[in-house]
Amino acid sequence: MRNTDFHHSMAAGEQERRDEEAPGNRNLGRVVACSGSRATISAVAEAGETALTELWSVGRLISISVGENRVVALVYAMGTDQQTWSMSGDTVFHVEVELLGEVHIGPDGREEFSAGITRYPYLGAIAHRIRAADLARVYDTGLNDVCVIGKLTQDETLDATIHVPSMLAKHFAIVGTTGVGKSTAVTLLLHKAIQADPKLRVLILDPHNEFAAAFPDHSVVIETDTLDLPFWLFRLDEFSEVVFRGRPAIPEEIDVLRDLIPEAKKAFRGSGESNLMRRGTEKSSITADTPVPYRMADLLALVDERIGRLEGRTEKPYLRSLKVKIMSAINDPRYHFMFSSNTITDTILDTIARIFRIPGEGKPITTFQLAGIPSEVVNSVASVLCRMAFEIGLWSNGGVHMLVVCEEAHRYVPAATGLGFLPTRQAIARIAKEGRKYGVSLGIITQRPGELDPTILSQCSTVFAMRLANDQDQEIIRSAIPNSSSSTTSFISSIGNGEAIAFGEAVTVPMRMKFTRVQENRLPKANGIAVKASDDTPDSVDLRSIVGRMRSVSGPDISAFQNSFLGAETEIPQREATQYADPHAGIDDGGVRSDPSPAAREAPLESEPYRPEMLPRVPEGPNPLSAHDRFEALRRELNEQAGDRAAQARQPQRPAFGEGGGEIRKEGSIRDQLLKKPLSSLLRK
Repeated sequence: MRNTDFHHSMAAGEQERRDEEAPGNRNLGRVVACSGSRATISAVAEAGETALTELWSVGRLISISVGENRVVALVYAMGTDQQTWSMSGDTVFHVEVELLGEVHIGPDGREEFSAGITRYPYLGAIAHRIRAADLARVYDTGLNDVCVIGKLTQDETLDATIHVPSMLAKHFAIVGTTGVGKSTAVTLLLHKAIQADPKLRVLILDPHNEFAAAFPDHSVVIETDTLDLPFWLFRLDEFSEVVFRGRPAIPEEIDVLRDLIPEAKKAFRGSGESNLMRRGTEKSSITADTPVPYRMADLLALVDERIGRLEGRTEKPYLRSLKVKIMSAINDPRYHFMFSSNTITDTILDTIARIFRIPGEGKPITTFQLAGIPSEVVNSVASVLCRMAFEIGLWSNGGVHMLVVCEEAHRYVPAATGLGFLPTRQAIARIAKEGRKYGVSLGIITQRPGELDPTILSQCSTVFAMRLANDQDQEIIRSAIPNSSSSTTSFISSIGNGEAIAFGEAVTVPMRMKFTRVQENRLPKANGIAVKASDDTPDSVDLRSIVGRMRSVSGPDISAFQNSFLGAETEIPQREATQYADPHAGIDDGGVRSDPSPAAREAPLESEPYRPEMLPRVPEGPNPLSAHDRFEALRRELNEQAGDRAAQARQPQRPAFGEGGGEIRKEGSIRDQLLKKPLSSLLRK
């Protein structure tokens, strides 16, 4: 229902009637110039009095009487004729206003406000202070399900209201410099949103870990210690961002991952998958982007199998490099949330239910704390979350209404096309462009709108512009406001903390307002830690405990991975040994190498903690070619194929034949090739 206080202010305004002949209201101002969108009003300050000029201060709304209608205008500039102020005589000053709309008699006989103007002010028309009732009509959305978020700056007796469904239907943005109260405004708006729509699910990407304290009763906090985002939920481009640590990916290594990840997924599918995954994948082929589980042991085993083959030797340097990168990511304790021991089971239902609060169980908000996640992985995590949010809305046919709030959004979707992580940009842009059709809304929070992708900002139909000091940022907001109210931002650089100019779908006309103060125990705080009111001095801080927490990053539990990996390590050399004896061993009728035995992969092995030297290798014994011989054969073949003298120059210099009593020759050199040719062929030349 419409707010009761709002009705009271309307009723109070109806009682306010102004007699144009009453003292103090006589000749408040006269229109001396008018265009299609602006007008100039001339007024006189008698005997140096300033009481009249206070009614015309910048940012206020005034009325211009035109017959039975009253044109509403916004003051955006003032000035005197002589550029001086007389303390004893009269001073003539001019007021520049922008025409916003008019209050007129509607078809039902009641007064109402409309943004259009049917009768423009004539020269000499009287301008005066706007009535409280007219001011309430200007900001009345005409809808019942409105929420009070603050007070009007011009008249603090009137509530500032917005229509929350309109705000969420086409996304919203909150912009403002540091320290003006953006996070507090976000907290207030989200509380109003979940009150207006109890079925709303909110996901907050929190880079500063400050929103956990803002929603103690309505949110679930996911941090680095409780985060469980399996690596197999990552698409190939997202997974490569993790493997390559944010650096440009090597195309050859990406091609290897694109080929082997589906094989690893098929190996897991055949070794004991869930019925849900089997039914879903039977209808479609598995690709590197299909969100089905697989084991890192299977992936590394497939890489080792390719390394052990005689064919395709040119790709072996890339295979070895890729293997080192994958093992480095697995052993990095900061990536524990991806490679924990329980990720080798199909946990997609539990993961989605926990992150996206389905069902909510009374806590519809998830604050996803990103401060403890490695910087080179934050973009991939944000991409996964935004992409999954859109897909949940898409495949549920809009059954799940979801709001994704991106704090510091310019990090994920920067204006420069060469910056940022492309999959993250695409995921957020997809929500911005198509999300409203599937019930997925987007909330953009940024202190630098000039560094934000303008396409994303243009999709936000409701904007709360707080104080902005940068000229470029101000220009971005001016371009987003309709032309009829462009002067509204002329004072955006000087509004106070907690104030904002709201414009867009959720309000009828641009509204300057001040947000309601949030309760002290609901204020966003860094890391969710409240500020203590005690007189504790810095000497009471235990520095040892701080250092201990800095060093308390625990490594991932790779016991399950280790057992399956070592099982594959034992199996592959045996299969390769059989391969040398029988070229057709391990190949099915279709010419495809058969997958390793599931029983061999899952056999538990007692082993010591994992070390890098435990990487799979070709053992000595029944294999006619040792690892050293295979490496030398590969090196000779590469030298012969390349024929590059620069490559030969990089080889270590060895003594020539007869020097130092040895018979060591540069293998693959021109002399070596000549010695291999028959003498008769040389004589013919």
